[in-house]
Amino acid sequence: MQIICAGFLRTGTTTLTLALERLGFGPCYHMRTVQAEPWRAEDWIAAAAEPAAADWERILSGFESTVGDPGALFWRHLIDAFPDAKVILSVRDPQQWYESASRTIFPALEGPPLLLRLLTWRRPSREDRLLDRLQRLTWELDFGNDFADRDRAVEVFTRRIADVRAHVPADRLLVYDVREGWEPLCAFLGVPVPDEPMPRENDRAAFQARQRSALMRVVGDRARKAAAIGVGAALTAWVVRRLRSAS
Repeated sequence: MQIICAGFLRTGTTTLTLALERLGFGPCYHMRTVQAEPWRAEDWIAAAAEPAAADWERILSGFESTVGDPGALFWRHLIDAFPDAKVILSVRDPQQWYESASRTIFPALEGPPLLLRLLTWRRPSREDRLLDRLQRLTWELDFGNDFADRDRAVEVFTRRIADVRAHVPADRLLVYDVREGWEPLCAFLGVPVPDEPMPRENDRAAFQARQRSALMRVVGDRARKAAAIGVGAALTAWVVRRLRSAS
């Protein structure tokens, strides 16, 4: 493990993930890693119960960096477990961060309106339950059930920044806003600046579009299945009527 990012989600963590992988510090462990391989959620759920007993070498085996949740939730433990790793604290204006998180992550955790939940309900698999539990757990451990309290959420955000600054030696830490581009990141990591734009992905519009697309796929699938059932039922009724009239 070479790079540990201690910043909250919605501070450019997806952009930072792509940038680190472009610079040769990949693969990078990100929440999308767990979404692609939900069995990994068990490790983090167990770590939340007893972080001092977690086998961080095993959990992060094969990865050169970690950005965003779930790793950022355990930033203290990871920084101590990997004493040679450099630390990046991704930041942004706290009020802008809250606006972004309150319109993306928070609504996603709350779920769609009741009617849509009824239309899209299915029995969750074990992997679905593990992933949902982890995503909610990371959010609740940071913010409890009070994210709607803007002042408290912003205070948690700013306290993380102060805590990381106090815990990590200055020569091991980069406090970084992704809008600064390649230069400070590459200088900190000691690598050349790429001759290409900084990668950009998962801004608020992209996040919301991805959520809508995923929901519409589920709704569309349910609609097609319902239509198929309706056609099948109508055909069955027609066959039954024909058989009765022929007898």
